[in-house]
Formats: sequence, structure tokens, C-alpha cells
Amino acid sequence: MVLPLRVAAPSVAVRLLRVSEERADAEAEREVLCDEERTRHGAFVRAVDRDRYLVAHVGLRRELGARLGLAPDAVPLTRLPCPLCGGAHGRPAVAGAAGAQLHFSLSHAGDLVLLAFAPVPVGADVESHPSAATTAETARALHPDERAELASLPAPQRPAAFARCWTRKEAYLKARGVGLGEDPAVCYVGTGDRPGRPPGWPIADVDAADGYAAAVAYAE
Repeated sequence: MVLPLRVAAPSVAVRLLRVSEERADAEAEREVLCDEERTRHGAFVRAVDRDRYLVAHVGLRRELGARLGLAPDAVPLTRLPCPLCGGAHGRPAVAGAAGAQLHFSLSHAGDLVLLAFAPVPVGADVESHPSAATTAETARALHPDERAELASLPAPQRPAAFARCWTRKEAYLKARGVGLGEDPAVCYVGTGDRPGRPPGWPIADVDAADGYAAAVAYAE
């Protein structure tokens, strides 16, 4: 299904898949995966992790193929150079000229897979709400102002606010291609109802299922 964004992001198309609903169809289409994807899929020990990976990558290839006019197994995927070190572990991309016109991002958590597509660099992230203990521990990695915002909230509200903040931060860092190679405390994206806006990179919250937070970021 196509999801609405909470703020205007007309260039970004977002799709949300439920692993529990898509598992059987993805299994029937697993041959669209490339050799590397099949190896990674088979390396997961737990069935739940294999299913999530399969739904995510079959779904990605299906969506990219439809947009490019290619069969899903014919979509050429690659990795861009990392902006921080130049290594071949930057943003995943469509290889060749098509990659300059169609950018994508993939994220998954629990029963959800989030896919985002845009004509500009884009990042997407979905997370389940963490426990109170995980929130308290991981909040140390946030921007100082974000830590202060969390601390000001009643304890029961902090996990959802943290997840909202973290998905925005991951989406922004993924869109830039740096991921967690950059200290997540550097950028401010906020914990409240409206995302912060790093220069040149608008962020939009995505309505996801109960118990989850999701966001996309894209180049202006």
C-alpha cells in the first residue's frame, strides 16, 4: 500500500509491506534475487529473519522493476562510494544511468518493511518502539537537545518519542549515504510532533502501524 506522509514530500513514493502478509508471495518469487542476495538470505539462522529479508528484497526488486520497465531479476543493483571514506559501502543504488533518475531506500523492523523511491537521494527507516530500558541506554547517542526533550517527557511517552527521533535520524543519515559512520549526536532532528530540518534535507514522518515509528529524508 502507498502511505501518506505527514508533511509534503511530493517527490517521494513510500510503500509499507507486512511480512506476515507478503511471506508466501515472496517465497514464490525468491528466484528474482541475485546470487549475493540468496547467499545473505540463506545465512540467517532464524526463520523470522529470513522471511523479513526475503519480503524486503523481493518487494524492492518488484517495485524497482515496475518503475524501470524491467523484470525484477534484471534490476542491476550496486553500492555507491561512501561519502566519508570512498569505500564501496555507501547508499545502495540502481547501477548505470537509471540510478541517476531513481533513488531508493529500504528498512525493516518486526513485521514491517518500508520502501521509499524518489528522483533524488532518499533515506527511509522504520523501527518498533523500544523498551524503557533500551530507550534510556540508547538515548545517550542523541543530540544534546534531543536528550533534553526526552528527559522532559513523562516516562511512558519516552519510547515512542525516541523511536520517532531515531527513525528521522537514520533516514537522514541513510539519505546522505553515511549511515552510522557519522556520529548520530551531531545532527538535530527532534523528538516532537514535527521533525527538525537539517540544511538541504527535509524529513517527513510516515504513518506506520501501532507500536512503530517511520520516517523518510530526501535531498532538497
